[in-house]
Amino acid sequence: MKLGILVNEGPYTHQASDTAYLFAKAAIEKGHKIHRVFFYHDGVYNSSRLTEPPQDDRHIVNRWQKLAKDHRIDLVVCVAAALRRGIKEENLQEGFRISGLGQLIESGIQADRMITFGD
Repeated sequence: MKLGILVNEGPYTHQASDTAYLFAKAAIEKGHKIHRVFFYHDGVYNSSRLTEPPQDDRHIVNRWQKLAKDHRIDLVVCVAAALRRGIKEENLQEGFRISGLGQLIESGIQADRMITFGD
């Protein structure tokens, strides 16, 4: 099954980002394909290369980056939501890209299922 994922919450303020990541990882292990992960609202904070959690904490941004690299997943950050929160190309983690809501619509059309994490 081809899946699309929408993440609406930031990485350290809500469980949604962790849950989305773990869901994506488990789905891949079960043989499903993740078509795209779209980060919207506060979810755009999952793409910031300025994120520096303590050494003994998980690094969610790096987790997304590695998962995408290992499994060729398209990580898309909503341009409007990103700019509202000060995220631009220069502070975007490698492996993420900024684009518009059209990418979310396209993912919904191309995927067999679209799963939303967060409000």
